[in-house]
Formats: sequence, structure tokens, C-alpha cells
Amino acid sequence: MNITKENVDALNAVVKVNIVAEDYNDVVAKVLSNYRKTANIPGFRKGHVPMGMVKKQYGKSVMIDEVNKLLQESLNKFLVEEKLDILGNPLPRVKEDFNWDADEFSFEFELGLAPEFDVNLKPKNKVTQYNIVATDELIDKEVENIQSRYGKMSSLEEAIEHSNVTGTFVNEEKGIEKKSTFLVNDLKGKKNEKKVIGAKVGDVIELDTKKLFEDDHKLQHILGVSHEEIHDLDIKVTLTVEDITKTEPADLDKELFDKLFADGSVNTVSELREKIKEDAEKQFQQQGDQQLLNAVTENLVENTKFDLPAEFLQKWLATAGEKELTSEEATAEYEKSEKGLRYQLIEGKIMKDNDIKLDYAELVDYAKGFIRTQMAQFGNMNPEEKELDDIAGRILQNQEEAQKLQSQLISQKLLAFYKENMNFKTKEVSYEDFIKEVYK
Repeated sequence: MNITKENVDALNAVVKVNIVAEDYNDVVAKVLSNYRKTANIPGFRKGHVPMGMVKKQYGKSVMIDEVNKLLQESLNKFLVEEKLDILGNPLPRVKEDFNWDADEFSFEFELGLAPEFDVNLKPKNKVTQYNIVATDELIDKEVENIQSRYGKMSSLEEAIEHSNVTGTFVNEEKGIEKKSTFLVNDLKGKKNEKKVIGAKVGDVIELDTKKLFEDDHKLQHILGVSHEEIHDLDIKVTLTVEDITKTEPADLDKELFDKLFADGSVNTVSELREKIKEDAEKQFQQQGDQQLLNAVTENLVENTKFDLPAEFLQKWLATAGEKELTSEEATAEYEKSEKGLRYQLIEGKIMKDNDIKLDYAELVDYAKGFIRTQMAQFGNMNPEEKELDDIAGRILQNQEEAQKLQSQLISQKLLAFYKENMNFKTKEVSYEDFIKEVYK
């Protein structure tokens, strides 16, 4: 057997594999000998079928099968030994004059080679790192929400400001029929408030959905429609009032603090506000980190220039899936996935050059941390280590779940690396301004 590689250019190569009879004859003879021992052919006892008959009946198919096995094993071994960093999979070249009746066979495979490039972690156009702070206004609102959640509710005969109205919203044409509760003060504009204030149980009120609430997403939740529909929704709905209540805010006292924090960590309004600020900014940090990772990804893809074997990758994509793609479909698929492939290569190089690794023990610990957080949400604050080990083991046996957790852990490691090795523009913003600026 002889295997050679010929470089077409820096990104494309052809591997040629020549297989001669001596490479496969012994294996084929052994397989046919086993066939002879087990073959059931009328007129012959098992194990006494003439070898000539076995060869005639099975020889060619066995030879083809063994040559293909040898070809695949040899090609894979060659790629590993030569340390070839390839994209996609080798593509066999079809030879019109190929003949399985010959004793010697020649195969050719096209390879798409990964490009060589450097990653600049100190680009001129720096990425913005947001420090999202909880404003006094946000803390005030959360204090009000807490007081409302733990407040005392009483029924009212008619709707007033700051009252809760429960009723069924209906629009037959759009198929809307949803029972919801809203705060009168959440309505947008005096015109809408005037329609609701003074209403009693049993009253039917006609409302326009356009600009009904300050926040369209609140209207989406109340009517139960999709996110795509809500922003341009301009219809009339009827509201049949079913219940009217008012919540007396809970006092900000020791009794409320102990309900909120059983460990006694909060004893004053100042401590409550500080706790709200701390918890909110922890959540903001997670969103800020995700945005930073996205921004770094975009920046690295934009500033790391290299060519890809585009023609090869399009040919590979055409045959890689369950359904073969047309040339146009493969081109469209390549254009859709090119950016992701570029970052995948950049990420791989950063991890290799900086010895960023992920071992199974780390993945298990990460999975256990994830499970511990989930269990805490259901009141189990101190699960046993064996229980965590068992659940983590089951989760990681699921390839899809394991891949998801692995991807999350790698993202964490890369984010920590970027924070340590890249220079950022730091900007302090409120959560509202962060949303406006980042998500437009």
C-alpha cells in the first residue's frame, strides 16, 4: 500500500491511496474460509462446500468490503500520523474508469485544510464592557413590589387608582379569550384609566389595544398573544370585569424582613435596599458577561483575517447531511454557517495556544453546581454528595446535555481568559440604558 499527499494550495490537498492485492488477499482468504465453515448450500454438508464455489458466490463482495475497510483505516491513520488539521471530512473523487475486477486499486480524496493565522487580543477598536448598576429608582420599585406581594388584599366595589382588576379580555376575530389581572396604574394615558376607574364587577368595557399599557410586553402577557403580533396589534377588545381588589402595602418591619430572609441577615430598610442592589447586580453581571462574550466573539471574527477552503466546504456540505443539497442550497448553507466556523477555528486556536483545557472532573463539578442550584430553588439546600454524583452521572450520559454543559463551561473559561488578556472600554450604565444600548 502507498499513501501520498499532494498540496493543491495552502487550503486544499489531495490524498492518493494505492492498494494492491498483497494488502488484502490474506484477510479475504480468512473471511472466505470462515464462510466455508458456516455456509448452508443445498447438496453440501456444512463445512464441506468447495472453496471454489464459496469464492464464486462471495469472493467479490468480501474483497470489496475488506478493501473499503482497509481504505478507511489507512486514511484515518494517515491523517492522524501526518497531524493534518482538516475541515469537514475527506471527499472521495469519483473515477469513471474505476474497476473492481482489477487486482490493484487507486483512490483519491480531496481535503480542506484549516488555515494558519494569528489572533490579535489587543485590537485598536476595543470592546465595551458594561458595568450594570441598580439605580435608586429600580430599588424603589422592587421595594414596592415586595410590599405589594406581602401586603393585605381587600375587595372593592369599584375600580380606583392603584386597584387590581381581574377580568376576561375577548376579541373573537383574533381568537383572544384570556383571563388576566392588571394594575389600573399600569394603563397608559388618562383616557384608558378613565374607562376603567369606576367600573364594577360584571361591567363590560371596550378598550383599544394600541398604547393600552406602558409596556407592550405586559399587554402580550395579558392577552396571551405572540411576541411577533404584539408590537403592531391595533384592535378592540372587550374586558368583562370579574374581580376588583386593592393591596395594602406591607410594613417595612422586622416581621417582613424575617419572611424574606430567614437567616436574619436583614434588619433595617437600608440593609433591605443593599440586599436588593446586591442581588440585582449579580443578575445584571450574568447578562453583562453574556453580552461581553458575544461582543468579543464579533470583534475577534471581524479582526482575525484568514481564508477558508470555501469551494471544498460547499461541496462537503452538499453531501454531509441526510439529504443531499443542490449547489445553490450548499452555497446558502455555507454562507449561513461561515461566521460560526470562523469563530470555532479562532476559539480552538486560542484554547490550544493558551493551554485552556477541559477535563471530565471539571465537567462533573460544573454539572453538580448546576444541579445544586436547581435543587435549592425547590427548597433542598443541602443535597448529599452521592445524590449529586448520581444525578450528574445520569445527565452526562445524555450526549446532548453533556455537550450543552461542556459548551457553557468552555464559554466561562474563555470569558475569564478574555477578561484577563484583553483591554476593554468600561462603561457604567443602568439596566434600562444597557438594554436600550445593546439591544437597540
